[in-house]
Amino acid sequence: MDRDAGIDAGTSTATDSFISHRNLLFTVAYEMLGSAADAEDVLQETWLRWSGVDHATVRDPRAFLVRITTRQSLTRLRTLSRRKESYVGPWLPEPLLIAPDVAEDVELADSISMAMLLVLETLTPTERAVFVLRDVFGLDYDEIAQAVDKTPPAVRQIAHRARAHVAARRPRETVSPSQTRDALAAFQQAVETGDLTELLNMIAPDVVLLTDGGGVVRAAVEPVVGVADVTEVLARLSGALLQPTLVNGHPALIIRRDGRIDTIVAFRLDAGLITGLYAVRNPEKLSRMNRETAMGR
Repeated sequence: MDRDAGIDAGTSTATDSFISHRNLLFTVAYEMLGSAADAEDVLQETWLRWSGVDHATVRDPRAFLVRITTRQSLTRLRTLSRRKESYVGPWLPEPLLIAPDVAEDVELADSISMAMLLVLETLTPTERAVFVLRDVFGLDYDEIAQAVDKTPPAVRQIAHRARAHVAARRPRETVSPSQTRDALAAFQQAVETGDLTELLNMIAPDVVLLTDGGGVVRAAVEPVVGVADVTEVLARLSGALLQPTLVNGHPALIIRRDGRIDTIVAFRLDAGLITGLYAVRNPEKLSRMNRETAMGR
């Protein structure tokens, strides 16, 4: 085989490896960043670095690619942190239209839910990386140590700390699909009819509504807390048409105005009650809601 043929074969192998792991890499980056646009940028950087590697020396392409993606995500996360400091109003993760097969992977769907991504926002960048790689993707501590430039014992301690932090903030009870559907139906009926009676029975007293307009469209710049204030906001939506969908692996609602997606509303349920409402209105975060996003482990 001549030299050019060898280069072509190596390039083809590198491309095949990257493509075969792309859904995994995107999911790692998205869980790290909460932004599909930034995750795509990370994948471009990952590809550039991967294409320059001597692939004959790579024993485990999956682990190697995850390592590059994690390091690029950590770098991007620091940039995002500075961007969020000047963000107008609450920052919410970018919602994604997810295929039903992703929703069927309960652990994956839970890890990319809006509620969980907001919990991950409370971790340090390294804690977030370790938690995602260990608890979501099941990487061993040695692999994670290489990805975050820590020793395996240090990674074990970080994982323990992150796991405890997440456990204290995530919903304590598993919410059944029927509970979620009931909450979704009550919300939809309340908005479309203006009758909040049934919905009031499903809202927790300390419910929190976060609206993300990014300073681009009208939205509350502070969290709306408590049944009275939240229902007052919901009453303004009376008559809007809502479309049930799957966002980040969980039932959610699309609000359309003039035929265009205006708002995505996702929920957090605890013990059968709605404790969190997440309304994404920033148009920059709604561009991917017209097509399914492929994800995987």
